[in-house]
Amino acid sequence: MKLDLVAIGRMRAGPERELANRYLERFRPLGRGLGLDGIRVVELSESAARRDEDRKAEEALAIAAAIPDGCARVVFDERGQSIDSATFARRIGDWRAENRAGLALVIGGADGLASPLVQQADLALSFGRMTLPHQLVRVLVAEQLYRAATILAGHPYHRA
Repeated sequence: MKLDLVAIGRMRAGPERELANRYLERFRPLGRGLGLDGIRVVELSESAARRDEDRKAEEALAIAAAIPDGCARVVFDERGQSIDSATFARRIGDWRAENRAGLALVIGGADGLASPLVQQADLALSFGRMTLPHQLVRVLVAEQLYRAATILAGHPYHRA
């Protein structure tokens, strides 16, 4: 199953990018052994529209175009549900067992995600009700993806 991390905005060089990349690099060999083929990072430009609803709509079109057909879609949204890491890992394992073409992990822009994109997702997740910088969300997504792979592989990284 192929994995895509689709994010609005580009991550600049710095500690957040280094940390996200560290988790993605840790994930790659472990994921390969689990039938989770690497991870492609797709950074999309932020919309320049004036109204936030127009920006979210434009960004939703770009996100939808970047996601291959047949992929399970996980969006990160403050209105999403909060689940534990083991449940997240099980969901990934279930999609893999269903022979889904891939998994797209979606991080919206500064204005969030358009409602239709959230409603059409297979899973809408929240890291909590606080607003977080997108760079930190990317780090959290990368770490949770690595953690999910360790759970699926029976690796001792996850100690809950």
